Amino acid sequence: MSDFPGLRRLLEVMRRLRDPSSGCPWDLAQDGRSLARYTLEEAHELVAALEAGVPDAVRDELGDLLFQVVFHAQLAVEQGDYDFDAVAAGIADKLERRHPHVFAAAGTGDVAQWEKIKAEERGARGAHGVLDDVPLSLPALMRATKLGKRAATVGFDWPDAGGARAKVLEELAEVDAAAAESPARVAEEVGDLLLAVTSLARHLRVDPESALRQANQRFEDRFRRMESAAAQRGLALATLGPGEWDSLWEEVKRSVQS
Repeated sequence: MSDFPGLRRLLEVMRRLRDPSSGCPWDLAQDGRSLARYTLEEAHELVAALEAGVPDAVRDELGDLLFQVVFHAQLAVEQGDYDFDAVAAGIADKLERRHPHVFAAAGTGDVAQWEKIKAEERGARGAHGVLDDVPLSLPALMRATKLGKRAATVGFDWPDAGGARAKVLEELAEVDAAAAESPARVAEEVGDLLLAVTSLARHLRVDPESALRQANQRFEDRFRRMESAAAQRGLALATLGPGEWDSLWEEVKRSVQS
């Protein structure tokens, strides 16, 4: 590790933070479960920085996420389980195993081979079902995407985007029917519709989680512009009718596109 003085220093800082006699009370009070929410938060903040495309922010967020990895590894050291080097060696081994076309003579390196190797690894961990070990803690949209992708590895999938699109329209019709006939089923049918949309997105090679984040950002930006336009005209938002809202929305869209 002599070539990585920053990493060596970080590991030492982490060890001192967890020193029972002179460490930080907050860090000493943490365990794997209490850290889980912070690990997830840091991962989301990294994604936001990556999408913003600001190198300094990405560097900072990578550091925050690395600190979480180092923290979990330090907890494992204290429990006598493994250390940071074992974590790094483990992922290096996995990458070499999953890329035989790079690190070995045999193998074609296609997606089917990648999934075959991953399936073998899941079996070695005792996860024999196709959908085993898809984390329940994933955001629902991300988990739906992963479930659909995993099911597709054994052929449970639409042959093309057209089939997935037809399923979306079918589920939308069922939402309409439930809303008219059985309100208690509306939530279930909306869930089915969202699941179908993730399949369509996958066939169109779109990451639905990323696409929705970007749509959220566009909506937020446009809504703020509408607020600003209304304020400049002395209009109270709560008093606007549907036609006025629609007019403002279209005006903002045109201003953004021009």
